[in-house]
Amino acid sequence: MRYVIMADGKGSRWNNFLGHDKQEIRIDGETLLERTVRLVHENDPDAELIITSHNEDLNVPGARRYEPKNNVLEIDRFTAELIGDDMCFLYGDVLYSEAAVKAVINARGREPVLFFGSESSICAVLVRDGELFRRLYLEVRSLFLDGKIAECKGWQVYHLYASLPLMGRDIGSGYVVLDSFTRDFNTPEDYLEFTAQK
Repeated sequence: MRYVIMADGKGSRWNNFLGHDKQEIRIDGETLLERTVRLVHENDPDAELIITSHNEDLNVPGARRYEPKNNVLEIDRFTAELIGDDMCFLYGDVLYSEAAVKAVINARGREPVLFFGSESSICAVLVRDGELFRRLYLEVRSLFLDGKIAECKGWQVYHLYASLPLMGRDIGSGYVVLDSFTRDFNTPEDYLEFTAQK
């Protein structure tokens, strides 16, 4: 299966804290990207991994870097030209547990799109039906550009898919809550809170 690790965000909330992008945070000697690539390969030896980023320094053995054609809005991290059937989007700023990676890789069922995360953060999207996911992505993007919604993120794509109100963090069908170890690092405070707990 193809896995796209989205690492082309602007990092405005991280603001180059620690002197590097948040994808280069080191936990137990590995960057977040190195850890994600390793865990995916350990659990899916036939995986094709792509890291989407314009940063030439984000090259990780076992994955190839791809420069997205469009990265204007936050939702554009889904890299429209890479959307297809039987693929998975992972987030470059997430510390995944091994259990979380296994849950995503081994997910079975009839859902054409399956979202994974916590009650506050989406951290993976398993796409079985690429055409459906592309339609959801384009509709959310269009609604935002037309001024009909205030945010244009993965949550809005999930809410559109699950027929939920487009704003908020409601969870319904098509969403798997992962273990509490898996977390994202959007701000320096997220990182400092995590390191204080270690």
